[in-house]
Amino acid sequence: MSTASSGPTAADESAPVLAADGTPLKKSLRRALRAQKLRALGLIAPLLIFVLVAFIAPIGDMLFRSVENRIVSNTIPLTARVMDEWDGQSDEPPAPTFEALYYDLFLSAEARRHTRLGTRLNYEQTGLSSLFRSSGRGVDDIGETHVETIEDLDDRWEDGGFWHALMTGEGPRADDLLLDQRARLAALSSSSYNGDIGFEPGEQIADLLPTTAREYTAFALFTAIEEGDIVVEEEPWEAVYVALAQDLRSADLSGYQGPQADALRAAQEAVTALPPIDFRAGFAELDEGWISPDVWETINMYSPDYTTGYFLNAVDMQKTPDGAEFRPDNERLYGILFKRTMFMSLAITLSCVMLGYPVAWLLANLPMRSANLLMILVLLPFWTSLLVRTSAWKIMLQQQGVINDTLVWLGIVNDASRLVMINNQLGTIIAMTHILLPFMILPMYSVMSTIPQTYVRAAKSLGATNWTAFWRVYFPQSVPGIGAGSILVFILAIGYYITPEIVGGTTGTFISNRIAYHISSSLNWGLAAALGTILFAVVLILYWAYDRIVGIDNVKLG
Repeated sequence: MSTASSGPTAADESAPVLAADGTPLKKSLRRALRAQKLRALGLIAPLLIFVLVAFIAPIGDMLFRSVENRIVSNTIPLTARVMDEWDGQSDEPPAPTFEALYYDLFLSAEARRHTRLGTRLNYEQTGLSSLFRSSGRGVDDIGETHVETIEDLDDRWEDGGFWHALMTGEGPRADDLLLDQRARLAALSSSSYNGDIGFEPGEQIADLLPTTAREYTAFALFTAIEEGDIVVEEEPWEAVYVALAQDLRSADLSGYQGPQADALRAAQEAVTALPPIDFRAGFAELDEGWISPDVWETINMYSPDYTTGYFLNAVDMQKTPDGAEFRPDNERLYGILFKRTMFMSLAITLSCVMLGYPVAWLLANLPMRSANLLMILVLLPFWTSLLVRTSAWKIMLQQQGVINDTLVWLGIVNDASRLVMINNQLGTIIAMTHILLPFMILPMYSVMSTIPQTYVRAAKSLGATNWTAFWRVYFPQSVPGIGAGSILVFILAIGYYITPEIVGGTTGTFISNRIAYHISSSLNWGLAAALGTILFAVVLILYWAYDRIVGIDNVKLG
């Protein structure tokens, strides 16, 4: 006779635990956790996107601009490619460099981008901006004799349809050439060089006349996309004629039977009878600066897509053929500005601590009614424009201002010896202390309001004096508020530029004023980005040092 077992069987122990809906419990829990994480992500997504767009992306763009230098290789790519082979030992680059510069400068002048390149290089060597501007206006004069010779041979050379048929040719198309020129013009311009332009270069003519095909393709793309004209109806640029004259000197036309073969042979005979185009002499005639070794050394140094030049300039150094070196003493500016910014920011922070601590203590210890009135006075400056507050200090601090008049009336200062408190470091420190003082008071007050008053009373009851009770009991508990306020005020101070600009004069300005100048006036965004990056790095280093010495965990906001 068998008896029934009351315990769980092996099959029951191996069976998964099921949820109420019949799904395995582990799977149900994973699904619930995943849904919870998605809800949490959805809640923080707007803030995350805002931080990425408004904070992370601008900082990343700033870091990139401080080393990016593609304007040289984008504006004169053929020249940069030729100069890669120059060892820099000779006074001038090889002769093909001048020919490459001709085609690059001609196209960039048509696109009105050559002045931007001149402005960029002018940051490194004074005079290059005017050099590129004047050369862009006269570059079409180079090879003028050859252009006129070809045009005078046959009226068909001045017909856009004649050129279009010649460069289209017969047989396969040179798709790679078209793609290369699309990329060349896209890098030079902000336009998108995609789509049909009504022209495709022929492979046969591209092999026979490579430079002509390249320059005509660039002309066709620019004409169709930038100017919106029909390529077949437009006569090409002078640069295309010059390219044709150069190609015809070495082209073998004996086997060519394509379109306009007779005209090409006649042009070859006429061109080879002329002296070769001297591109170096042509540029020297435009401006003697083109035969200066310094000009080519500057172009060569800044031809790579990325450069350390901005950071070197930001620390009063410069790139030279022999490597990086410091600028002359009379040209060093940024080191002085960085030191001044650090010193004055620390002075402003210290003055805010000294003035703000008593006010925060009163806010935390006065009766509620009196504390609320005092808090209104602390917050009152936030209801006034920053520009108005700074301008008011400019009026008050001047030698004929309110403060000097009061000191003279009290007899503290002689009328002939009024204090100079404006357009110097003192004026900047006074004005910025007033502006940033609430940012110091509020964190300290929020911490002090959480300190129980019973601690101080207990210390006094045990025999401590008022000073001992404050210094040994109250002050250590308020240090986190001082730390929070100091970090906030210091970081705000080193980035201020409106107040120093108005009341600082020549000796009270910050590095941020120079950054603002390069952003808005000189348009040297690369140098401004390098200065901003260095300032950002300094803040991070100081933040790290503060964390090591004080401990960021000890900073409290209440």
